[in-house]
Amino acid sequence: SINLKKEILYLTLSILLIIASFFFNKYIFLKLKISTLILSLAYIISGYSIIKKALYNLVKGRVFDENFLMFIATVGAFLINAPIEAVSVMVFYNLGELFQNIALSKSRNSIKTLIDIKPNFANLIKDKNIIKTDPESLEINDIIIVKPGEKIPIDGVILEGKTKVDTSPITGESIPKLLNIGDEVISGTLNLSGTITVKTTKLFINSSVYKIIDLIENATHKKAKTEKLITSFARIYTPIVVISAILIALIPPLLIKNA
Repeated sequence: SINLKKEILYLTLSILLIIASFFFNKYIFLKLKISTLILSLAYIISGYSIIKKALYNLVKGRVFDENFLMFIATVGAFLINAPIEAVSVMVFYNLGELFQNIALSKSRNSIKTLIDIKPNFANLIKDKNIIKTDPESLEINDIIIVKPGEKIPIDGVILEGKTKVDTSPITGESIPKLLNIGDEVISGTLNLSGTITVKTTKLFINSSVYKIIDLIENATHKKAKTEKLITSFARIYTPIVVISAILIALIPPLLIKNA
């Protein structure tokens, strides 16, 4: 995706600038100032999104989160003349985010593929007429027709006809399955060869394809809950770290001075 390409570009540019800073630091005159300038540029490129989120949350009153912690830690590194450490923190953080986003992108593509198995319509026989309808409106014991090339919209039993069915979207089985009168058909599978008449045996909400989609949606919802938990933990963890750092910075010098 475009976002992933942008992340890779920024990360690559940041790493190249770090390498350039080492080169200037070792071989070029006025090395320290130029090296620090290059690292500052790498910091802005790699840490822009984190700094933006930290400042935005600060304005909104949401001070203590992981972005704020990253921001003050890296600014502190610059203040103690350790720019390479500051940039490295941002680069490694972004590297982790990149791997996570790549994994999420693959997951989303897999989810889209699975959601595509949902049938869009059903050919319902009603009063000797064929009516194209939503599979969710079908009831048990309705009679439907499934033509070659169409997805089977709901679980049922074949009343007339025979056909080969591609069950790979549901079962993973690559070899088409030959079905005859009396055999069960599964929603989301693809009718390959013959026209069949099917009597529905389940409501759509109880069908195989609906259960798969429901499991996918629940899995996505649980992941969002986990992410919220991490953010909530950061609100507790961040102030503890910040206060501890301030105390460590202030108390020992005072004790040494009074000793």
